[in-house]
Amino acid sequence: MFAIIGLVVVFGAVLGGFLMEHGPIPVLIQPAEFVTIIGAALGTLLVANPLHIIKAMIASVLGVLKGSAFGKKRYLDALKMMFEFLNKVRRQGLIEVEADIEKPSESEIFKKYPEFLKDHHIEAFVCDTLRMAISGGVEPFDMDQMMELDMEVHHHEAIAPIAALSTVADALPGLGIVAAVLGVVITMGALGGPPEEIGKKVAAALVGTFLGILLCYGVVGPLAANMTKNADAHNEYLHVMRVLMLSFLKGNAPIIAIEMARRAIPAHVRPTFNEMETACKGAADSSSGGGGGE
Repeated sequence: MFAIIGLVVVFGAVLGGFLMEHGPIPVLIQPAEFVTIIGAALGTLLVANPLHIIKAMIASVLGVLKGSAFGKKRYLDALKMMFEFLNKVRRQGLIEVEADIEKPSESEIFKKYPEFLKDHHIEAFVCDTLRMAISGGVEPFDMDQMMELDMEVHHHEAIAPIAALSTVADALPGLGIVAAVLGVVITMGALGGPPEEIGKKVAAALVGTFLGILLCYGVVGPLAANMTKNADAHNEYLHVMRVLMLSFLKGNAPIIAIEMARRAIPAHVRPTFNEMETACKGAADSSSGGGGGE
């Protein structure tokens, strides 16, 4: 949502400044320039990237428009969920929670946290790690290496759509010049005509350059930058889960593992110790209440 406000400010400032100097807005509406620049930009995107990267790029852009998914509440829910789950492991053993790990969508614990189930990367990261822990015979150091490899692969995949959009952003000023040159070519063919007609054609050609530069530095480039921040936020979340699970696999109590994870959360979205303690107590009470009803 914040990105949408930014785009409105960009276009509002550019068009507002133009109107302050009594510029006519209709002169900026040049469909042929739009077709040339945007069509060529889409073409370069298709040439440079396979389909799965283009799909991921569209999903990432939509994610930017929705806003970051990793706020304080998301982290607090993650700590609460894992505290409840690890307490169950401590009481019943890893084997008893195998059903929760194999089918997380049917787990009484995980079902309470739809955001966790919606993000298949995070769900797989947590459940695959716990699945290996159940299988036994894997040292915490090796588990840590597995999680690190998983994070590296995921981050590499998350960066590919950003690189694709950045390439388009870099191409836009050049494509704007291409559209402008084509407009100049058309203008040269009309040199014998009335000055008003020549002026309109020159204006149309200059709109091509304007549009290419505006889309590059005012729209596409900032979107790619925001996508980078979202990818980093996702990676930070995975890192928190990694710290939490590794701490527990080393034999620490659930509350110690949760506190270590809390310390790994970025400061601007990190819950306070009291917030974490209250959430975990609520999860423990709810878990014991559920157990008493069985």
